[in-house]
Amino acid sequence: MRTDIFARLDREPEPPKIEPPRMSRHRIALFCGTLAFYLAIVVAVLVSSWLVTLDWKVMLFRPYQQWPEIHAFLDYYIVLGQRGPTATMVACWLGWRSWRQHTMRPLLTLGASLLLLNVTVGAVKIGLGRLGPHYATQIGSAELFAGGDIFPSGHTANAVVTWGILAYLATTPRARRYLSAASAIVSLGVGLTTVYLGTHWLSDVLLGWTAGLLILLGLPWVEPLITRAEAWIFAQREALRGRGRPVPSVPVAAGGPRPAVLPQPVGAAAETPVLEPVAAGGHTATTTGTVAGARSRAHPATSSHLVRSERTPVTPAGSRRPPHADRTPRGGTAPAHPMSGG
Repeated sequence: MRTDIFARLDREPEPPKIEPPRMSRHRIALFCGTLAFYLAIVVAVLVSSWLVTLDWKVMLFRPYQQWPEIHAFLDYYIVLGQRGPTATMVACWLGWRSWRQHTMRPLLTLGASLLLLNVTVGAVKIGLGRLGPHYATQIGSAELFAGGDIFPSGHTANAVVTWGILAYLATTPRARRYLSAASAIVSLGVGLTTVYLGTHWLSDVLLGWTAGLLILLGLPWVEPLITRAEAWIFAQREALRGRGRPVPSVPVAAGGPRPAVLPQPVGAAAETPVLEPVAAGGHTATTTGTVAGARSRAHPATSSHLVRSERTPVTPAGSRRPPHADRTPRGGTAPAHPMSGG
């Protein structure tokens, strides 16, 4: 048995029994509380409350001018919230896990979460149409319904979902705790980085955190659909494999029924030449029509089922029986017997 670190790269012989998270009462309570907070933020922005005033104060403070020395680092750190790079990295890791554990659940869960993220966050972005801080037109205004697409923050929500899915798919409680803390730190940093760069309002980031957390909390409701999709994919794979396999031939057991031989027509049997043995030293005579026709008429039931390989072999040199001294050859005259004296 291999005990080194490379043993972890081997494929597991059997798929592990991983129980997906269930929608418990505690999880439902967290989902409802998060949803209420989500709606409260939307309402606070719609009525231009103190949250909008705070957005303007942070924007006018211009953090990127206060701490310019970290600007170059944060320009690279913000990539951890972009959809393309993060989804590619996480998909590679989950793809290896899917291959190793003989299951499609990690990849299907990632795809379902990103689809939910696009639908929910994208619909709110387009519906509210809020402009970003760099495109604001009036101080103190919420800048809603102006053709923008920044509320909620897509970078922040994507960071919560993409890195949080690793904690959701963890197989042990200890790994889930560590991955939850790491994903929370990354998503918190991505959200604050967007505020520092001036690309999002503070309320955009708050709503992005809440939107991503709602998707992670509601994923157990999608688990039955993921299970059915995985079963359908495996069924299609087995069907494709079965098409390329050759059909095995079934051997005939000893003493069992043989395959039926089609009866030969009378005309074909009449044209088959039949060799008739003659005496030794003579020539072989061939009759094509008379003998075969007579045999087929005399035995109509048996001759139709005869196979050439089952007929008695005939040698063209004549019969195998040795000639008798007293037997008269066919077509010759009887030899003269000596006369006895007396």
